[in-house]
Amino acid sequence: MGEVFFYHLTQSPLDGAVRLLVEKSLGAGWRVAVRGRSEALLDQLDAALWLGDEAGFLPHGRAGGAHDADQPILLTVGREAVNRPDCLLCVEGAEIGAEEVGLLARAMIVFDGHDPQAVQEARNQWRSLKEAGVKAKYWSEESGRWAMKAET
Repeated sequence: MGEVFFYHLTQSPLDGAVRLLVEKSLGAGWRVAVRGRSEALLDQLDAALWLGDEAGFLPHGRAGGAHDADQPILLTVGREAVNRPDCLLCVEGAEIGAEEVGLLARAMIVFDGHDPQAVQEARNQWRSLKEAGVKAKYWSEESGRWAMKAET
């Protein structure tokens, strides 16, 4: 059974944090799906994965294309990730269920610590996944460095 990591952003911008997490996931040999709730945010993440920093382009696609199943990184607003991900990264409070986590090597929930609604949604997800018996770890960058603050 997989586990879920919660990333509480208080200093990093969302697009930079997602890019870093996706890079690390690819480095582990994982295929990744990034699930959001809005096309607007996926547009922003798409640009971050195209441009990035000096490292440049990360191979990815947007759901709905002809080659979705071949994408190492697939950006989607849907529940179906046809690229067979090892890792699912959820933003904007996108839903993920315990049964889904169990099929993955890792799930990640990334949320903006300056948005009270996002914090509450993450707390609700933590509680729901914990009650379902999913192993979870909560990471915070509050001190300026990532530190694990809690785990189930």
